[in-house]
Amino acid sequence: MWTVSSETGVLREVLVCPPTHYRWIPTNSIVRRVLEEGGQMPTTAQLASQHGELVDALQQGGTRVHMLTPEPHLPYMAYTRDQSVMTPWGPVLCQLERPQRRGEYAALHRFYEGHFWRLSSAGTLEGGDIHIIRPGLALIGHSGGRTDEAGANQLACWLRAEGWEVRTERFDEHFLHLDVLFCMAAPGLAVACPDVLDPAMMTWLAGHSIRVLPVTYAEVMRLGANILALGEGRVISARESTRLNAALRAEGLEVLDPALSLFTLGGGGPHCLTCPLKRD
Repeated sequence: MWTVSSETGVLREVLVCPPTHYRWIPTNSIVRRVLEEGGQMPTTAQLASQHGELVDALQQGGTRVHMLTPEPHLPYMAYTRDQSVMTPWGPVLCQLERPQRRGEYAALHRFYEGHFWRLSSAGTLEGGDIHIIRPGLALIGHSGGRTDEAGANQLACWLRAEGWEVRTERFDEHFLHLDVLFCMAAPGLAVACPDVLDPAMMTWLAGHSIRVLPVTYAEVMRLGANILALGEGRVISARESTRLNAALRAEGLEVLDPALSLFTLGGGGPHCLTCPLKRD
């Protein structure tokens, strides 16, 4: 049975999708800026090479990698974080906001063979805004841009009914998903942007004994905070995040650093490109 009860337990199985049909679409502030500055869409071979580095890093970490079959009319399927989220009771099928992504639900139905713990049905809900911090504690962001308040509250109610503490956090939709601003690196250690996040959230994290490695707005806009914990002191972070990677290593963490610039320019990093299915 697939279950996830934290962001930092040892990652045993994960879901990804090859970027066969991936392309930049100006539906978020990050990729709009790249296109306005004259960024050139990478080739399929370039994308496959970088995605392959991510898969190699996952397998190097001992993770079994499951692959969705990409579909030509769904260019953002590679960002598997958003379509569903795994919980201790099974998967939740999310309700994607962007019209260009709504068709992705069908591939998830096939993958999970229709077996879900819950189906999001109020407002919109995307996995990049959901953080299962540790057993009994979760953080759900809502900007109105991707996840809205109704979607966040519905999931929060389901988790609270199981006895969990859940904080819902409003943030500016300029930042796409909460995992652009915040990700767990290891038990009790997060990467976050305190210059942007509500000070009350930073106090809440401290109150739960979660220390923060700070990142800047400029780093956030290059997806610098978007990392994936593998457990046992290991983390995947994009090679381009050199300052953060040095800080993570200074914390005693092993950093696996695939080159992912072609995806971070499109608005997603290693956290966005992966959906954990099973963690210890």
